[in-house]
Amino acid sequence: MTHILILFFATFSAAFMATVPPGLLNMNAAKISVEKGKLNGVIFSLGVSSMIMIQAYVAVFISKFLYRNPEVIDILLKIAIAIFAFFAIYFFIVAKQRKEKKLKKVNLSKKNSFFKGVLLAALNLLTIPYYSGLNAMWNEAGWIKFEAQDITTFVVAAGTGTFAVLYLYTFYFDKLETKTNRFSKNSNYILSALMLLLLIITLMRILYR
Repeated sequence: MTHILILFFATFSAAFMATVPPGLLNMNAAKISVEKGKLNGVIFSLGVSSMIMIQAYVAVFISKFLYRNPEVIDILLKIAIAIFAFFAIYFFIVAKQRKEKKLKKVNLSKKNSFFKGVLLAALNLLTIPYYSGLNAMWNEAGWIKFEAQDITTFVVAAGTGTFAVLYLYTFYFDKLETKTNRFSKNSNYILSALMLLLLIITLMRILYR
């Protein structure tokens, strides 16, 4: 039971931090909330989170397949290094730029807000490799065992972590808007540091196998 709690909070935190920096999904959630009402923003957020859960589920099985085929574990580790290096550099550059994020104009009706969220989340092709990399690390740490309970926990945590951020953007963005630059910069530096840490851990695994 303890490892389930650790798995949930570790995955929830990773999903939360990955969604915090202002971007297409959370800024659209804020925009929809302002223009169409908070309920529409929540429905949109549910659509995004649902797709994130599907992508996290796919990521688990990619990692599961690779780990059950020992000959490709080294390939997985090298891919993980590339992924973490990319995200570390990406978040650092974004933090350095310190540009204001403007809300993108959207035109949604209440009934298609959910599917709009699903579609926009599906367009983010980096989600699956991100969660594949995390899943590989959690597996090595013994937090996930590729059993139904663990997989469900991982997927639900990814979805709820994402939804929690979108919910905050939906209801509180108007109060945080004047602090967006500093908020974005700091969160991106934190994410860059976390990706660098994961990169170092993965490198150590390769060197001391």
